[in-house]
Amino acid sequence: MAKSKSLIATEEVVGAWAIMPTPAKADASNWRSQNTVDLDETARAVEGLVQAGVDGILALGTLGECATLTWDEQYAFMAALIDSAAGRVPVFVGTTSLNTRETIRQTQVAADMGADGTMLGLPMWCAPSIPTAVQFYRDVAEACPEMAICVYANTEAFKFDFPTAFWAQVASIRQVVSSKYNSMDRLLQDIAATRGQIKFLPIDAAYYGAARMEPDFCNAFWTNNAVCGPAMVTRFRDVVAAAKLSNDWGEAKIMAGEIGHALGTLFPNGSFKEFSTYNIGLEKERMNAAGWMNAGPVRPPYHIVPEPYLEGARESGRRAAALHQKYSAGAEAVAAE
Repeated sequence: MAKSKSLIATEEVVGAWAIMPTPAKADASNWRSQNTVDLDETARAVEGLVQAGVDGILALGTLGECATLTWDEQYAFMAALIDSAAGRVPVFVGTTSLNTRETIRQTQVAADMGADGTMLGLPMWCAPSIPTAVQFYRDVAEACPEMAICVYANTEAFKFDFPTAFWAQVASIRQVVSSKYNSMDRLLQDIAATRGQIKFLPIDAAYYGAARMEPDFCNAFWTNNAVCGPAMVTRFRDVVAAAKLSNDWGEAKIMAGEIGHALGTLFPNGSFKEFSTYNIGLEKERMNAAGWMNAGPVRPPYHIVPEPYLEGARESGRRAAALHQKYSAGAEAVAAE
């Protein structure tokens, strides 16, 4: 499928952007297994997200197991994802690799398949300097002019702090339109440095705070809760949008607290660093416990996770599922009136 869409603009990055895992078949934790992607579940989950009203889909990041797929598996998953979305929402696929040339090759393939953009992290073998990091994104943008770039700003994975000086420079790259972003203590500083050229997407649990700080600009977030059941996050998106107009933030604050509570047991001992060591296994265990989709098992070598950590992830999934049920019931009641 050839790409024919125009480059997505920063102002078009709005709403709830769902992060998808790469669904795995039952034997995926065995290193001998090939073709481990559950393509039927991929298509079913994408259709469910689109029907639920999410605004975009991000895939093939950390919990999408970009580092543990073969190229054939990655290609098959991207094809299923893009075909299932069928242009109804923007789709950004991950093309992170260990070097610039391979990243460009994968990004060009994804563009030809019809992806709207790439969620792109840095090569992770050596910790990069700011000039190295900026040049990497410049090179990918030059080679792939039709692909929008969402900078995957994961400090643990990519050995880079993504400082304000970095953002000030990549803001001049027209294809860099957004970032999966976690540095909330620097949000206003980074928005100012980029002159609004990059849409910083906080996690859903931090979106309330971001929207209060910068309501006109902060109108999008990323969410791993969507694949635990999307009713909660689409309702949260709409509640925050309404609060910006009415200046009544009560319901939005309550929902932010609920989302934070659902995520509470996901982080072992409350540590993001410890969570990052077992990120894939914890996220997929959470999604499987929620029951909205079958994320399947974890591909090696990241399939070994301490059982107490897994139970925390399951509890987080159960809490997210309860919120999905709550807000699904609420939507049905409103529709019936």
